[in-house]
Amino acid sequence: MLNRIRNIGIMAHIDAGKTTTTERILYYTGKSHRIGEVDNGEAIMDWMEQEQERGITIQSAATTAYWRDFQITIIDTPGHVDFTAEVERSLRVLDGAAAVFDAVRGVEPQTETVWRQAERYEVPCIGYVNKMDRVGADFFQVLEDVREKLGVLPAALQIPIGREGGFEGVVDLLEMREIRWDAADEGETLIYAPVDPSRKALAEEWREKLIDLISGSSDAVTELYLSGEAIPPELLKKELRRAVLNRDLLPMLAGASRRNMGVQPLIDAVVDYLPAPGEAAPAQGHHPKKEEPVLIPCDPAGPPLGLVFKIQHDREAGSLCYVRMYSGSIKAGTAVFNVGKKKRERANRILRMHSNKSEPMDALTAGDIGVIIGMKLAQTGDTIGSEGWPLMLERMQFPEPVISVSIEPKTMSEQDKLKNILALLSREDPTFTTKENEETGQLIISGMGELHLDVLVTRILKEYHVGARVGNPQVTYRESISKTVERTERFSKIIAGKENAAVLSLRAEPLPRGSGNRYASAVRGGDIPGAILEAVSRGVAGAFSSGIALGYPCIDIGITLTDITYSELTGTEFAFEACASLGVDEACRAAEPVLLEPIMAVHLIAPKEFVGDAISLITQRGGQVASMDSRPSADHVKALAPMEKMFGFMTALRSVSQGRATFTMEFSHFEKRAER
Repeated sequence: MLNRIRNIGIMAHIDAGKTTTTERILYYTGKSHRIGEVDNGEAIMDWMEQEQERGITIQSAATTAYWRDFQITIIDTPGHVDFTAEVERSLRVLDGAAAVFDAVRGVEPQTETVWRQAERYEVPCIGYVNKMDRVGADFFQVLEDVREKLGVLPAALQIPIGREGGFEGVVDLLEMREIRWDAADEGETLIYAPVDPSRKALAEEWREKLIDLISGSSDAVTELYLSGEAIPPELLKKELRRAVLNRDLLPMLAGASRRNMGVQPLIDAVVDYLPAPGEAAPAQGHHPKKEEPVLIPCDPAGPPLGLVFKIQHDREAGSLCYVRMYSGSIKAGTAVFNVGKKKRERANRILRMHSNKSEPMDALTAGDIGVIIGMKLAQTGDTIGSEGWPLMLERMQFPEPVISVSIEPKTMSEQDKLKNILALLSREDPTFTTKENEETGQLIISGMGELHLDVLVTRILKEYHVGARVGNPQVTYRESISKTVERTERFSKIIAGKENAAVLSLRAEPLPRGSGNRYASAVRGGDIPGAILEAVSRGVAGAFSSGIALGYPCIDIGITLTDITYSELTGTEFAFEACASLGVDEACRAAEPVLLEPIMAVHLIAPKEFVGDAISLITQRGGQVASMDSRPSADHVKALAPMEKMFGFMTALRSVSQGRATFTMEFSHFEKRAER
């Protein structure tokens, strides 16, 4: 049964047609009885009210369809850079992915981002060039773009018949036949025909290229090719599948999903070339008593082990925990063990999701993706399994939030309700954080970008019906130090008639940008109890989060404990934790603290006649252009710019480009804030 399962994601840049393609997949596999259109707000996979209003995907939606007796679980991921975390956690648990490319724009900035994420998790992919019916569509230019920008070898399995408004079908290079789609039944009927003589030479040329690419990783194909024998399509498919699983080749197909053309061969390619759960690279777990990672075979009979990769709140059911099972099985109504939190929870019900609808399941087995209802403590990234096999699947890494707004309830009676909702939303979305400003008492929420925060605020106001006032967006800065300082800190306080005292020496030093904070102890155990050393570690961590001069979190600081004076009579954990926190604070204040600001990587696409104005807009805002790539349809500019200066950039860009230029930006790094 494992061999007949495919867990795949649809990934791409915003507006490349991911959701439109997924809607066709659901229609042709019989999962839906009509085709939902994104532009009409009717897409089944975009079920959130805001997704329908804005015409974009915000939350990754999961659904299960069946094709040729294969069970395909599909996750339609967002394309907007502000929702990168949704893509990240989806790719972490998928076995394969279909990358959708815009036939006019080729490889766009967010495509590169999701491709890097897929590479990190070693996810085999297939490619689909959508919008072949658009003006400026060029299948062969997209292949070149893929080779240059993604550093992968594209293997064209089809070439288009016609282009732009004259696109009418594809030539299947494996079977050497033409495929067209019957418009009378919404493309459900495929019409096959021999290759037209006018296209024969081009088809033969591209078939030779395909065989040449496959033979690069297949001795069997090479032998037949060199001996001049005919190579059966079954052998080509088998060897191509092997190359895809090794991530050596990227099979490329063409279509126009909006016109119901090209989708069925894409579903066939999912089944033919993407891995079953047992064929994907085994997941790695970390055992508390072993240094080496443990490989986890995908075995339904093994001990249970799964990863919670997404939390969604449902008003009636409570927390929906999306789980990918890597080993064993979990039955509905049984207890599960949360490995990280060392707590037992109950899996009351198990569901298979179809967007925001569901069907009950008896059990979740290795290779399955489903939803468990009943777990109250689970968070995104938690491992669930059994106490007898306490493996931790590695936690997901999410980028730092870089933009904040203040939010406060309109009435005191709504204060608790607002705090509960913020806690719910931060459980759902690891890139959304909330904290209370100690000085003003204001609640500050932080996210990945203006759109991200706008969506979250709209959910708070409209979905959860909380009356709240929202401030203007503010940049989230960081603090660091610029020189090395050593300090000895003394702490003494009498509480309830008992003296609490501690003395310790610390060294604070700046670390290279992007290193993160580091704490090390040069003091070896000896007479110092472990609990005291742990208290020092907690004190240092607390000082990092509370900032130096301005209260922003600290980054890239190394703290070393060089000496400690401990007395059994007066040395308490409280004293050493407080002493460490004060010591770090004072040392960092003396180490020439610096304020760091977030620098954003800006990707701008503009028609040639507007590119000069667009670049001058970036430079006026303190940005630096890193590169410019010229294409027939538009120029692609890459730049770095301070986040603080990028508010309102979209409005200014639309103004100078008559609404024809677009841009995306994502966090790049922190650097010392320039004097302004």
